[in-house]
Amino acid sequence: MTESEQLPEVNPGRPTLALLVIGVGLVLTALLAFFSLPPNLDWSSQTASAPAVPVAVDFPAPDIRLTDLQGHPVAFADYKGQVILYNAWATWCSPCKEEMPTLEAYYQAHRDEGFVVIAIEDGQPAEEVAAFAWEMGLTFPVWPDPKWVATETFGVNSLPTSYVIDRHGVTRLTWRGAITREMLEQHVTPLLEEP
Repeated sequence: MTESEQLPEVNPGRPTLALLVIGVGLVLTALLAFFSLPPNLDWSSQTASAPAVPVAVDFPAPDIRLTDLQGHPVAFADYKGQVILYNAWATWCSPCKEEMPTLEAYYQAHRDEGFVVIAIEDGQPAEEVAAFAWEMGLTFPVWPDPKWVATETFGVNSLPTSYVIDRHGVTRLTWRGAITREMLEQHVTPLLEEP
């Protein structure tokens, strides 16, 4: 091979022309795909979480024992014979805050039927929990859980998470995420009608 027939030297530090063409092609393809999306696509609905849907479960509810915001000892056993919606939440959790008005409205509508929401806050100081409950206008029991007793007992690993315990102390429903009033009426209200 003569000197003029030798292949050009390839500098490994610079991209070759082929890689450059492939890269430009990928960018153009991505841009074409983006601009071919329908102009009226609602991006907010694509990223928003779907409302929680309760799932049936069946296990005896542990008797959680904590201290309420007034410093009194409290327990699930204090609500024997009622349907309990245990809501695990935190003051810093946006979906938790968003669902509180829904839980409050459902509680107000059904408390005379032997229904109670027990909102157990996950790890924050009692003063912060009390301020949150006052700000939100919550009238159902709110218990601070600075040592994560309820969280660990129930195996909660995301917030908000809720469990519904029937009048006989059996956990019947659970869900993760914020719930709607419609889902509560559809899934929890029938439990209120059971003896």
